[in-house]
Amino acid sequence: MKANKLSLLFPDQDRVTYEMIPEESWHDLGLDAVAEKVAAQPAELMMIQQVMRSLTPDPEVTAFRCGVFEDILRHPEIRERMLKLLDRVKTFYDYGVVRKHQGDESGLWDLMHRLEEYHDYIVTVEEIRECLAEKDLQSDGMIRLREEIDSIYRDNGFAALRKDVEEMRITASEVKSLTVGINLNDRFEAINMGLITVNSKPFTRSGLLKNFLTAVTPKDEIHPEADWNKSYSYYPANAGVGLADGVGQFVERGLVMRNPTAAMSMARIPDADGSASVPRQMDSAATMLTSRITRRLREMLGKYLNVSVKEISELIPELVFYTRWAEYIEKCRAAGWKFCTPEIRKNPEGSACAEAEGFYNLKLISAEKPENVVTNNLAFDREKRAYILTGANRGGKTTITQAVGQLFLLAQSGISVPADRFVFDPADQVLTHFPADEDKTLDLGRLGEECRRFRELYGKSTGKSLILLNETFSTTSFEEGYFIAVDAVKAILRRDTRTIYNTHMHKLAKELDSEINTEGLPGKAVSLVAETRDGKNSFRVKIAPPEGKSFAREIAVKYGVTYEALTQEGQ
Repeated sequence: MKANKLSLLFPDQDRVTYEMIPEESWHDLGLDAVAEKVAAQPAELMMIQQVMRSLTPDPEVTAFRCGVFEDILRHPEIRERMLKLLDRVKTFYDYGVVRKHQGDESGLWDLMHRLEEYHDYIVTVEEIRECLAEKDLQSDGMIRLREEIDSIYRDNGFAALRKDVEEMRITASEVKSLTVGINLNDRFEAINMGLITVNSKPFTRSGLLKNFLTAVTPKDEIHPEADWNKSYSYYPANAGVGLADGVGQFVERGLVMRNPTAAMSMARIPDADGSASVPRQMDSAATMLTSRITRRLREMLGKYLNVSVKEISELIPELVFYTRWAEYIEKCRAAGWKFCTPEIRKNPEGSACAEAEGFYNLKLISAEKPENVVTNNLAFDREKRAYILTGANRGGKTTITQAVGQLFLLAQSGISVPADRFVFDPADQVLTHFPADEDKTLDLGRLGEECRRFRELYGKSTGKSLILLNETFSTTSFEEGYFIAVDAVKAILRRDTRTIYNTHMHKLAKELDSEINTEGLPGKAVSLVAETRDGKNSFRVKIAPPEGKSFAREIAVKYGVTYEALTQEGQ
């Protein structure tokens, strides 16, 4: 057993650690809708979600995955062919002889019938090796896969397997008939039978002139020995019954014709399941006579196939994951959408950081044209740790909040991100606090439920986490919500966690320096605004004081709800 299991998701599975992000966060970020576009069939949705929700902060894992994905993205011919080939291996593993229990004693007939499966596996390994050979692979993961396939091809008795299976297939193709001996007791009951010879020449049907009755009645035609006389003529058994039953019928008919009373004491052999059961009836005898061959095959296949086939087949979900995302991104790029390979921050020291340029929300791909989408820039550094994001309704605040979370989950899965550039320190958790459904707030009330959820979220977070808050503490009066929000943001800064707080509490952003950014905290909270231009949402964010009343005034004027407009209309 290898110490390090082959994988395209982890460079070393022996030291894998990850945190499963909540399903609510997956939904809050809008990735459930995106995954439906990525998956080729419903069964793949759970697999995509499982991989992306299993978050590991190890930068080595992220870099490993990014490299594998880039190789798969650059070589569509590899991913298309590999999926087909690996699927053949999986079928072989799931339904073929490898799936047999280790204690099963495969007979000769079973092994002979499965030779084609072994042959298909050999051909598949050779084709996978050919598929990966001489390709410009750059990632550690894909290079390791190529080396592993090459190792299987060269080692573990693969050459012997290929030679033996080919010889056995040739031998099997030459088998045209079997000579079977049947022993009878004093009452002409078939008591046992065995394989006498395996022949390369088929038997031919004899005429009715020499049938079974004439063979057993005249004494001079009964052979004194059990030796075979090399004759290839035979009298056909009834195809509707088993072989032994057919013999019994021949004997019975002869006795009835010669001595009608003999049938009264004749013991019938139980019905078999037809002529197709003959191989099973002879399997024991055949295996005994060829035990050396079957033992050699069984030992070789058990040692070799059970390990290598299982290991290769388990790569299929990982390859499907990368392939579906590669197909999706190729399609999006062809339509004009931009993606880039995420970069791990070099020489990280101190606080966990991130810098995104020209990023956007994946959900916009199905709703907008690329030329109509406004992209944004955002950075978490040692100073800017939490953003208090304010702005008008439908100004893009939630869309931007989701987009930041998407960047982290995509990047840490190795997938290209919707941005011009993204450099970051991986997060150990992506934690969201979005408005809950009404039916989940009946016991504690909406504010109580919000506080409980925030307390749980905060307890899970570390300085490496990402927290995304959407209208948190907005279900109570403004003053009560503001009071709770101030303490929550200060606690987040104390933990040094990267955070975006999307809120309508403009006062929270306006009074950051006086209420929140106090001395002794590792970093600061910054006001981020979804700006408006000429009373219209620009969908662009910038670091600036909240617009507050100035924007409200513009909206009021636009829709005629100022005091002057209302009273003038009344007059």
